[in-house]
Amino acid sequence: MKRLIALALAVFSTVALVSCTRKTTDNDSKTTLKVAVLESAYGKDMWEDIENAYEKMNTGVDIELTAEKNLEDVIGSRIKAGDWPDYVHLATGREAGLTETLIKEEALEDISDVLTMKIPGEDVTVQKKLIEGFTDTLATAPYGNGKTYLAPMFYSPCGLFYNAGLFKEKGWKVPETWDEMWALGDRAKKEGIYLFTYPTAGYFDSFIFALLAEAGGSEFFNKCMNYEKDIWDTDEAEHVFEIMEKLASYVEPTTVANATGDNFLKNQQLILDNKALFMPNGTWVVSEMADAPRAEGFEWGFSALPAIDDERYSFTFFEQGWIPKEADNKDEAKKFLAFLYSDEAARIFARSGAVQPITNSSDFVKGENALFYSVYDDGARAVMGGFRATEALEGVSIGETLFNSINSVISGDKTVSEWKEDIEKVSDKLREALK
Repeated sequence: MKRLIALALAVFSTVALVSCTRKTTDNDSKTTLKVAVLESAYGKDMWEDIENAYEKMNTGVDIELTAEKNLEDVIGSRIKAGDWPDYVHLATGREAGLTETLIKEEALEDISDVLTMKIPGEDVTVQKKLIEGFTDTLATAPYGNGKTYLAPMFYSPCGLFYNAGLFKEKGWKVPETWDEMWALGDRAKKEGIYLFTYPTAGYFDSFIFALLAEAGGSEFFNKCMNYEKDIWDTDEAEHVFEIMEKLASYVEPTTVANATGDNFLKNQQLILDNKALFMPNGTWVVSEMADAPRAEGFEWGFSALPAIDDERYSFTFFEQGWIPKEADNKDEAKKFLAFLYSDEAARIFARSGAVQPITNSSDFVKGENALFYSVYDDGARAVMGGFRATEALEGVSIGETLFNSINSVISGDKTVSEWKEDIEKVSDKLREALK
């Protein structure tokens, strides 16, 4: 009996060892792809669905997903320790500025070859499927050398959001010019409603970019983005400063105090409560405020900025994905990036309200989003891109100076002339850094 038990134990041990060995072998045969993404207003469920879809299609890959609201803090410490993600979804324009820092340090991989790759599961290249123009901007090719380092993701028309129900109730017309805007502001104030609010000063990026294009067209906009000498001392720039100075007098009084990362929802709530008429924002605001209380008859409305002369503009904001130069699995990361432009991925993203910049994106846009994405069909012109990257200069930030200083302008702590002077100084320093 003892011999039988011993034999059985030996057999069991051998089987267990074989099973364990097989499991280890299976795991070792897979590539672990470290994917780090920002958990934004779209949520992280869509990224978990992307993970499952890609692993199902590519059984040789095991995705290690990191989805965090404070992604910079989480991966920043890892990067310092030499533990780089393989793919990162983290846009420029965030307060922490991690993506900008890595751009300035030239720490991103050239992903130009991804554009010519066929999308997994489809018979079309990434470049053919992308909407024209998205890879021709400084937001994707930051060094102006014709090479792509950041992939355009989740595009959103930005403009002025308002309560269309209130406008119907009052019989008001959405202003098409800034003169009409000021007239409406005066009329609304008599009824205790302010013309304007904004979530945080950072939301003025899309607003001012559209104003720059309205003032002088895309050529003037691009000159500003490239820090051309004396560009902020032109007639076109003066139009922008004049509008911003006048707009400050129409801002709802509690806005500046609540224009923080903790309280910005209170400013957005002003639109839902009919305490302010317009705010600059992107399409994500709908899901962000989905559970917020609202005035009876509330209905989301969306408009391009009023025109300075003839043309109305809506800035097209898009997020970015990138591959670190120090990533361990860059080739596999590029395949994963190409998959993100597939119909399957676009459908998954669209369920959460995130729209990919692909030619057939309208196939996946439903409900209120259809209204927002039709702004360019209604005559508005699109402007996109951002400031050209330079080497890092301590204490110098065009975004901080141009956008975040607006709180001080609106509160009266800084004059428009002082603001303009600060912008000119920073622009000059960044232009010199390009040489």
